[in-house]
Order: sequence, then C-alpha cells, then structure tokens
Amino acid sequence: MTGPTTGSLRVNGATLHYEVRGRGPLLLLIPGGSGGAASFDGIADALATAYTVATYDPRGMSRSPLDDPEAEQRVAEHADDAFRMLELLSPGEPARVFGASSGAIAALHLLVTRPERVARLVAHEPPVVEVLPDAPEHRALVARVEETFRTQGLGPAMAVFAAGLKKDGGTTAPEPEKAEKAEIELPPQAAARAERTMADLPYFVGRIVPGFMSYAPDLHRLQAVSDRLVLACGQDSRGELPYRPAAFLADRLGTELLHFPGGHTGSTTHPAEYAEALKKALSA
Repeated sequence: MTGPTTGSLRVNGATLHYEVRGRGPLLLLIPGGSGGAASFDGIADALATAYTVATYDPRGMSRSPLDDPEAEQRVAEHADDAFRMLELLSPGEPARVFGASSGAIAALHLLVTRPERVARLVAHEPPVVEVLPDAPEHRALVARVEETFRTQGLGPAMAVFAAGLKKDGGTTAPEPEKAEKAEIELPPQAAARAERTMADLPYFVGRIVPGFMSYAPDLHRLQAVSDRLVLACGQDSRGELPYRPAAFLADRLGTELLHFPGGHTGSTTHPAEYAEALKKALSA
C-alpha cells in the first residue's frame, strides 16, 4: 500500500498536520499521549482496507505547531480540532471515530457536543479520572507531577506519573543500557518517530496531563448518546489507572466493556490483532 496523503489544516491557534489513506467511509483516529499520528502507523494500513483513515498530530505536538507555544490546553479546543477535521474530510456525513488515551477524552467531548457528526465512537482507555470515587487521589497525583516537573525536570516527573498509573506502584522506565541499545537498533523511520515523541514529552507532561486529567465528562449527555459509544480497555491493563474510568463509565452507562489486545498502548505492541479488534468494534 502506498503511503498516506498529507495536508495541513488551520484551526484556532494552531496548524494541524494530518494524514489520509485508504478508501471507504471516514474513520478518524485521534492519538493520545505524545505519539501523534505516527502512533497509529502500525494499524492504519490494515484499517485502510475498509475505511478512509485519517489521523493527525494534535495541536502542539510533533508537526502541529501552536501559534502561542505557551497556550493552555483545553479538552474542548482539542475536540473542536477533531470536529474541524471531520468537516474537512467528511462534510455533512457522520463519521466513525477512534480515540486513544487523551485522544479518547477529546473524542468523548466531540461526541457529546457534536453528536450529529459521529456515527460511532470507540474510546480506548480515556483517563477521565474525575468520574472515579477516589478522584481526589488522582488530582493529587497530577499536582505531584506538575510540581516535580517544575522543580526537578522531565525525567523525575515522568517517573512520578508512571508510578501513579501502575497497579503495583512501579515504573516502566527501561534501564539506561537497554534504552540505549533499543535506540541504536531502531530503523530510520521508527527512530524519527521516537525522536518526535521524546521532543513532545515536556508538552505532554506540562500541558496535556493537567488539562485533560482534570476533565469531567457530562454523564447525562453521554447516556443520551451511549448507543454510539463503545468503551474499550487493554486486556493487560486490568488494575491500572487508565483502565478504571472506562470500566466505570461502561458500568454507569450500561454498555459492554470491550477488551483489546495488549495494554494501554496495544495499537503499538499488538498492531495486527488490535486492528482486527477495532474493525469489529466499529462495525458491530
């Protein structure tokens, strides 16, 4: 399959880099974390056999620069960016949407504010921790991450954040020699992706984490559109923080919770199986 067609879209306060491949009804993929559109490279071609697959670098990440690099990041604005992508690529026609992690939070807001534009949404592990009974603990975690980032820098802040997400309180940071070995062995395209991801981490920790993990979805409005919402988690994520809000929402809304291969980043670690699971979820 040939590579994607790329373009840029001006939105309020930013210019979005986007990629389109395949044919068929539109499927918009909204990335999370600091991976950008490249985080879906492993699944996009498989999905493009059934859909016109579009994805993009969220504002402020990778190839989507902000007009004001210091601008505060809000879920509503990121959701509006997704809406503008739909208006560009599927004008007047409801589209399928997939969001991962913080991208799933933006997708949830898109669904409740522009329900006429979404035919079906699959939200994979949206960390909407404000819905949880122990939400104050997670607010405290975000505050610790912010303070650590301000006083000690990126590495210690990422360690605090990773420990807060894990069920056992451990981190997943690789040992330095292993990380160095992995970097040496990366092929050029993957190395470029990894470099962009690393460059985006300060923005992710400093702007996205506090802006998105303080977001509280409107449960009444979600209930009204729950027939179009599919909540999913990684089968290896049980007990970890990103798993819990999706499970809570599925129970609260009375919908099934799907389990995809792998963990929070299953689309990267298990791309073929993940793409198949996503296809089934979108067509069910």
